[in-house]
Amino acid sequence: MSDPKSDCQALIGSVLPFAEQMLTTHGAFIPFGGAMRADGQIVSIAGYDENEHPQSTNVIALMKDGFVEGARRGEYKATALVYDVRVELPSTEEKSDAIAVSLNHRDNYSVVVLFPYKIDGGELILGAVFAQEGEADIFPAQ
Repeated sequence: MSDPKSDCQALIGSVLPFAEQMLTTHGAFIPFGGAMRADGQIVSIAGYDENEHPQSTNVIALMKDGFVEGARRGEYKATALVYDVRVELPSTEEKSDAIAVSLNHRDNYSVVVLFPYKIDGGELILGAVFAQEGEADIFPAQ
């Protein structure tokens, strides 16, 4: 039997390597995600708005809509939306780029895990990971 936090940690393990690879190779990435089906299988999710260079906000909105629809149909028990952000580091209040992983689980669990990073000489260097409360905007409140 799994629990929401374990399911979401499995999702992070599934999506984070692709974000790291894209940053190392290209210095950026378009928002993307993953979902855990009701049977525990993890699938990759992407959003496409027919633009060659899509706006991140448009891709995020498309993906959230897809996650909400999948959740409504009972297809997903957890979702992960991955995007690039600028954050204030809790330890120093300095600004940093970060990989944000917005996680939502059908069992009333929602968190955004932030992986601060810098790219130095083509090498991706991750900082201290921190989390904040999520928006709980995918699964209907129970």
